[in-house]
Amino acid sequence: MATIKGIMFDLDGVLVQTEKLKALAYAKAVQRIRGLSEPDFSASEAYREVVGAPRETTSRYVMNKLGLENELRQLMAEYDAVEPVDVLTAVRYEIYYEMVGDPQVIRDNQWSYTVEVLKAAKENSCKTGLATLSKRKDTMHVVNALGIADLLDVILTAEDVTKGKPDPQIYLVAAEKLGLPPKDCLVLEDSVNGVKSALAAGMNVVAIANPFTKKSILSSQLVEEKWIVKDPEKVAEVVRQRIREHNEQDN
Repeated sequence: MATIKGIMFDLDGVLVQTEKLKALAYAKAVQRIRGLSEPDFSASEAYREVVGAPRETTSRYVMNKLGLENELRQLMAEYDAVEPVDVLTAVRYEIYYEMVGDPQVIRDNQWSYTVEVLKAAKENSCKTGLATLSKRKDTMHVVNALGIADLLDVILTAEDVTKGKPDPQIYLVAAEKLGLPPKDCLVLEDSVNGVKSALAAGMNVVAIANPFTKKSILSSQLVEEKWIVKDPEKVAEVVRQRIREHNEQDN
């Protein structure tokens, strides 16, 4: 009988609200690059359109969307960059890390209801995994700030895969490391790219429609609406129902 034996979590937007901080960092990066008086939130909107993709992909998308290439090219020497997009990545990263350098900022931006699901999974002997395309250094900074390292059986980051979401590689590797077939895994994801990745891996999905990704998640129609969490307080309820229905179907 197939049952849910493992629960996997994305990081940004699922366990912690770092996506809104990254979006703000892009807005401030463009402000700095263009010498504006205030953050350029068109950069935040561009980031929103590709949230969940690898950092290199998001930086290039924002660069192209805002027509930044020529301005970035002029700063390549200053940032010892190989190509213009590297400048945007460097500036955004510098600003972002200034914001999250204080662990309290991360704790203040955690999705507490989802973190409680992680704790409950561990208490019920369910295997747990983290699958994120953030860099390992950044991931561990967040994990340690939240105090959840001991709750995770496996932590996969950008350095552990060669293909980013929506490719299923990261979830397939996570399942292998947990010693579970994909069909026995449940994934909590908040981005369209992340949901596509988990579905392509053959896993069950609960989509977190946070304020940053709600519009794209709902319009994508990738999962049934009953498996989309619109209210953070309901995440545990939706997860329990998803597990219950999966187990009933396999009886």
